Amino acid sequence: MSYQKRDRSRLILLSLALYQKRGIDLLDSIAAWFVDFGNSFYDNFIKDYRWKYLTTGLTNTLLITLGALILGVVLGFLIALVRTTHDKTGNLKFLNAIAKLYLTVIRGTPVVVQLMIIYFVIFAAVDINIILVAIIAFGLNSAAYVAEIFRSGIMSIDPGQMEAGRSLGLNYTQTTWKIIMPQAVKNVLPALGNEMITLLKETSVAGYIGLQDLTKGGDIIRSRTYEAFLPLLAVAVVYLVLVLILQAGVNCLERRLRQSDRN
Repeated sequence: MSYQKRDRSRLILLSLALYQKRGIDLLDSIAAWFVDFGNSFYDNFIKDYRWKYLTTGLTNTLLITLGALILGVVLGFLIALVRTTHDKTGNLKFLNAIAKLYLTVIRGTPVVVQLMIIYFVIFAAVDINIILVAIIAFGLNSAAYVAEIFRSGIMSIDPGQMEAGRSLGLNYTQTTWKIIMPQAVKNVLPALGNEMITLLKETSVAGYIGLQDLTKGGDIIRSRTYEAFLPLLAVAVVYLVLVLILQAGVNCLERRLRQSDRN
């Protein structure tokens, strides 16, 4: 019996020693991982102020998104007016044909191809700011989708609204601007918010023309350090945070619109 107790004690001691060794090895591995992560973080973002590639790229991305959104909304709204006026009255046939051709070409070709054609072909011999070129390219692309958003919003209004306006003595233009448009804009605001989110992510291809956007900034860091994980992870996190902020704004807008409809 005494021998059995001794054997059990030895086994327990050996097991404890083994678990202790494994615990120490695990702690050493975790500590080594944190050291490696810290060194990698320093090389990718702190050394030579490489974080500035991301901040500069983020600034350019936001400028392009805002400028392209303004251009896209203005141009898309005008195209929607032409299309809906032709659908309801049969007028503006020539402008409607041009608008349909524009929508077909823009929606049928990739945005990166449009960007490269505008920069390397149309503005090849012109000294123009590269950010302005990107705003024009992405704005023209966005306008094609915004036009359909506005058009669907206008066409969704009950035709009786137009008849009611005309019965009050308003002409077609007055009825459109005073009765139809306020309701249509209210209907399309959430869709426009989602279009802004899509536009923000589409600007990630701006690096194809040598523009330092957020994605290009991360790629520059990768080319300096030969490490892809942290730079691209940082780019993805920044895009995700921006999208979540914009999505929260769109959701808040939708809630306010629903409340105003109830009231």
